Amino acid sequence: MAQPIAKFDPKRILIVLHGSIGDVTRALPLAAILRKQFPHAFLAWSIEPACLPLLERNEAIDEIILFDRRNWWKSLGPFLARLRGAHFDLALDLQRLFRSGLISWWSGARQRIGFHRRDSKEFNWIFNNLHIPAYGEKIPKLEHYLKFADYLGIERTPLEWHFNLSAEEQASVDDHLVGIGRAIAVLFVGTRWQSKQWFPMQMSQCAEQLNRDHNLDVVLLGGKDDSTLAREAQALANQSLTNLVGRTSLREAIGIIQRAKVAIGPDTGLMHIAAALGTPVVSLWGATNPQRTGPHGFQHLVIQGEAPCAPCHRRRCSIGRVCLQSITAEQIGAKIRMALDAQVPAEIHHAR
Repeated sequence: MAQPIAKFDPKRILIVLHGSIGDVTRALPLAAILRKQFPHAFLAWSIEPACLPLLERNEAIDEIILFDRRNWWKSLGPFLARLRGAHFDLALDLQRLFRSGLISWWSGARQRIGFHRRDSKEFNWIFNNLHIPAYGEKIPKLEHYLKFADYLGIERTPLEWHFNLSAEEQASVDDHLVGIGRAIAVLFVGTRWQSKQWFPMQMSQCAEQLNRDHNLDVVLLGGKDDSTLAREAQALANQSLTNLVGRTSLREAIGIIQRAKVAIGPDTGLMHIAAALGTPVVSLWGATNPQRTGPHGFQHLVIQGEAPCAPCHRRRCSIGRVCLQSITAEQIGAKIRMALDAQVPAEIHHAR
């Protein structure tokens, strides 16, 4: 491991990463590594409400500093005051955008580490006075976050996430799954990008295979915006599906995924949560690149759709998501069989 450029002995550390769910999930192991290396340091994380549940009850994090961007006129003043008043001496800017760089700079930390100029966006690099080397887009995002530990000269340890659901949260999961008598599989219904969305017919065919071939009951998970897709998949399926789309909190969804034998779906935040929990995840890819944003530990269960333009990295597709249409029920079924036969990767550790 390369020696750090500067010497680091921080007493008060700030992590800046406000979203998305997938990015925050992939960055959580860095917090655990920092806690082990600097056990007496104060560690805070700056985040927005959508991803706040991912940090709750995490013993590596001493404080969550919340910025509600939708109500910025109310939250900006207290947010900035808390950042400056915390007297951080080390800030890690994992967002690589203009606003995260501004937050890092405003914290007043003497040492502010960000991405290399070539890897940052929106002039983010000018706000940080230290930068990790350039790696480009060819390494996984999780690995890119861990490069901050390398830069600090920290020995890497097995990855840990520590979602730590409470007894009350586990009881809520029980309530959601009441009436399900068999083991479950989870299907992720929606994504934030239209171009990454799989089709209701694919979901219904996948559910039928799970039920018929593997004696698994199927639970649909997603946000409120995915409700129409979930109902369409239900209407096409030949057996009953438990539709919890838009009906769970994010932490309840974590508990449900934790109990699943397998999870299936496109590139979405819940996919990364499944991988973090060690739940085998069969992932479907088209517009985005699984080498960069694939689920940690389950690259062997990736299915890459075929199209001349894939991966296009566009939020919307104008040609009917040909790449995802090319993925067949047989391909998904083969990966499901592989997932159910496999063991949880040894490098994945998580606290229940």
